Amino acid sequence: MLIPLDYYRILGLPIQATAEQLQQAHRDRTLQLPRREYSEVAVVARKQLLDEACAVLSDSDGRKAYDASFLAKTYDRESEAAISAKQRLKTSAGQTTVLQEAGEIVPAESKALDAAPDPHTPSIEIDDNQFVGALLVLQELGEYELVQKLGRPYLNNGSIAIDEGRFGEPQLVRPDLVLTVSLACLELGREQWQQGQYQNAAKSLEAGQELLLRESLFPSVRGEMQADIYKLRPYNILELLSLPEEKAAERRQGLEILREMLEERGGIDGSGDDRSGLGIEDFLRFVQQLRKHLTSSEQQTLFEAEAGRPSAVATYLSVYTLLAQGFATRAPAMIRRAKLMLLQLGRRQDVHLEKAVCSLLLGQTEEASRALELSSEKEPLVFIREHSQDSPDLLPGLCLYAEHWLQEEVFPHFRDLASESVSLKDYFADPKVQAYLEALPSDAENANEWVVVQPRSGKPQGRLQPTGDRPPAPPQPPAAKQGASAVTLTPVPTDGSTPASSPKYQPAAAGIGVAAAVSLPTATAARPTPPTSTNRRRPSSSGRGKGTGQGLAGELGTLWRTKATQVSAQVKSMPPNRLALLIVAGVLSLLLLWLILSLLASALQAISGPSLRGEQASVSLEAPPVEIPAASVAPEPSAAVSGPVTEQAAGQIIQSWLSAKAAALGPNHAVEELKQVLTEPALSRWQLMADAQQKNNAYQRYVHKLEVKGVTTNPTNPDRAQVEAQVAEKAEVFDRDQLVSSRNENLRVRYDLIRQEGQWRIMDWQVMK
Repeated sequence: MLIPLDYYRILGLPIQATAEQLQQAHRDRTLQLPRREYSEVAVVARKQLLDEACAVLSDSDGRKAYDASFLAKTYDRESEAAISAKQRLKTSAGQTTVLQEAGEIVPAESKALDAAPDPHTPSIEIDDNQFVGALLVLQELGEYELVQKLGRPYLNNGSIAIDEGRFGEPQLVRPDLVLTVSLACLELGREQWQQGQYQNAAKSLEAGQELLLRESLFPSVRGEMQADIYKLRPYNILELLSLPEEKAAERRQGLEILREMLEERGGIDGSGDDRSGLGIEDFLRFVQQLRKHLTSSEQQTLFEAEAGRPSAVATYLSVYTLLAQGFATRAPAMIRRAKLMLLQLGRRQDVHLEKAVCSLLLGQTEEASRALELSSEKEPLVFIREHSQDSPDLLPGLCLYAEHWLQEEVFPHFRDLASESVSLKDYFADPKVQAYLEALPSDAENANEWVVVQPRSGKPQGRLQPTGDRPPAPPQPPAAKQGASAVTLTPVPTDGSTPASSPKYQPAAAGIGVAAAVSLPTATAARPTPPTSTNRRRPSSSGRGKGTGQGLAGELGTLWRTKATQVSAQVKSMPPNRLALLIVAGVLSLLLLWLILSLLASALQAISGPSLRGEQASVSLEAPPVEIPAASVAPEPSAAVSGPVTEQAAGQIIQSWLSAKAAALGPNHAVEELKQVLTEPALSRWQLMADAQQKNNAYQRYVHKLEVKGVTTNPTNPDRAQVEAQVAEKAEVFDRDQLVSSRNENLRVRYDLIRQEGQWRIMDWQVMK
């Protein structure tokens, strides 16, 4: 049979090689044995080809004849060898064709017709029992596709050539042939991987693995292929997701492979082994790299699902996605969801700048200003202050920063938004946005320390200022809309002059301004008026400072005098006859009353018996007759006056904090409970967080499990201590009674405790890794 090989390639030599080079190449190739999985049959067949090539080329006459045929190129007709090879294959395939027509088997040898050597390619004639050796040589020379083309037809289910013993003993030849073809798939996959053809590389590796699985051979080689497939997955995902959106099936396949990797890793920032060889940092860079190939909706579905593991990275990426989608589609509700997610992240990292942007896009300018004050991002704050120099607040700079941030850092990471432009003016001018912001609780409704100040000395209306100790602002004029009204905020210069014009953030001529188009209530929003005291009965001044009986008597006397005056007025207005009748009736009533009282006095004297004689007991209200021991009040467990805090007391303190947290952030928003267990700086931080959730109609439900691991008292200050505890926390986040996210965390926390006025409180804490 013909094989597309020549003797020079078998030895790895050029045609100009000398006799010494020929001998050296033969020795080297003979010593380079193939993989140990090959049988002796394949090794011997390979050596036969090496020896034959060396023998032909070592003989000067034989080499001249071979070189002449090797250099001869036939371009106008097929070589006689190729014709005879095809004729032989057609003849041998005669019986098989009959079986094929009967539907019994597939003629494998008919497929080998396509593998006949090209007449323009040098070929050599080999025996059938050297076929496995020839494939092995081709595989060593890197002819991986040719090996598969020549060898695969004989491995199909319909092949009978191997079973008939055409190439040697079937039990030895078949494993060698399977190994050669599978190794060709492995090396071809690696070659395509290096060339950046990741999808083709995956197909080649999977084809070789499928062949080995079907034949149940060489598990070690199959393991090599599986390892490469795992390492190839990130590259394959990138190639599939970078395809046009029209190829939806391929893109879905890429997303499915990505979800498999995330499941194996335990999340984006998980530490599970997905056998890709990527560490946590490398995988985070990989996720960041593939984001630009995903649409905003694809990222939202992916990252919101991952955030529920929970995953801080996925939560942060979900915030970006919701912000981008909410701004691009004019859906402030999505921005509000992003803000709620930031409340969760705020416990571990500084996300105040992102909160400020969210608050700005929701028209909550005061909350945006407060978030900026808490941020520690230096460069963005410098940028914001530089662009707010002519304004009493930071809103112009924040607007400019928000536009730049969305355009340069957020939108480019979304396939469908990368080419979109960002304009706050268009966003706030959208009717859907205005309607949603009008329905939101505004800052002035929820914050007592900020008001909308009336214009003074020609200053524009709508400037936001802290009240401090200043008297409350006067009521709005009747023209102002009561409740939630759109107020256009304009930067106010400190010198009282006309505000400097800014082409980017001038207020709109009509409707909502760009710099701070917000919905704020007027300062005179209806407040509950305390009830007046005109109808409330007060004790008489004559009764103050006296005993209870005297005060009551004075009050009754006042009431009696009032009634007597009323009766006297009524009597004066009566006719004479009626007056006489009333006088007679009154006298008779007095007589009857005197008679009844006399009878009652006699009866009481008879019941009481004889009077007591002798020395009477000395009893007074100032001193009890029997000494009463003082009652002992047990101190609260967490209010030990002295001594170090115990593990039991520490557990009670931490449990009190977890209960107060659940109450403050729960549906009832019992913020006052935080004061019972927290102190600064944690108290202010959590009060702000609880107030923000209450303003946004959001709340959380918690389930906690606590285990105290140790208590350490400060050796230099007995009023300070640290408590290490394992806290298992399950939380569900609700937005307007709708469940938006959930998390389940198991954290090791170090709490800093301080004793104040005899009671231990929590100053702060740190989540340990």
